[in-house]
Amino acid sequence: MESVAFIQWCLDHLNYWTITLLMAIESSFIPFPSEVVVPPAAYKAASGNSDLNVYLVVLFATLGANIGAVINYYLAYFVGRPIVYKFANSRFGHMCLIDEAKVKNAEAYFDKHGALSTFVGRLIPAVRQLISIPAGLAKMKLSTFLIYTTLGAGIWNATLAAIGYYLQSVVPEDQLMATVTEYSHEIGYVCIGLGVLIVAYLIYKGRK
Repeated sequence: MESVAFIQWCLDHLNYWTITLLMAIESSFIPFPSEVVVPPAAYKAASGNSDLNVYLVVLFATLGANIGAVINYYLAYFVGRPIVYKFANSRFGHMCLIDEAKVKNAEAYFDKHGALSTFVGRLIPAVRQLISIPAGLAKMKLSTFLIYTTLGAGIWNATLAAIGYYLQSVVPEDQLMATVTEYSHEIGYVCIGLGVLIVAYLIYKGRK
């Protein structure tokens, strides 16, 4: 209950540091949706009643996402596959909404799509928080991992921020979260589409 109260306090006092902290939590193995952080922050930025700037909201949200992703990456990098799967099958792992099937799914996705899966995986719900684990298990080069993570997280956060910024003019604040939740799947599809287009462009440029 104390952790829930702490998270609620952060949401009630959104600033660049709490945005970074909450997004680091969201991007690690602790379940916490980014949809409840970035859109409200962008909503407040659009209202003009806070010191938040929507561009800095995206910047600090992406910084936080990188911090959480690096935590997962290094845990997997150093402890290895047996410990990761043991954690996934533990009670604490299940409390964090992680199980063996989800880790296997993320690992299979990584093996199928290679390094670019770190980028695209950041745009896919239920995969985005775990894609750092197979990257660490595969001992992907840290600089490569950070580049793809930053690109994927940046697109995701920019999309969420744009939605929150837009909704400020059309939705009352007490209906914001319900609206964002209602369209969360559509948000994911938009981000996946953007990711596919960028990957296709990179492949095209590489072949050219």
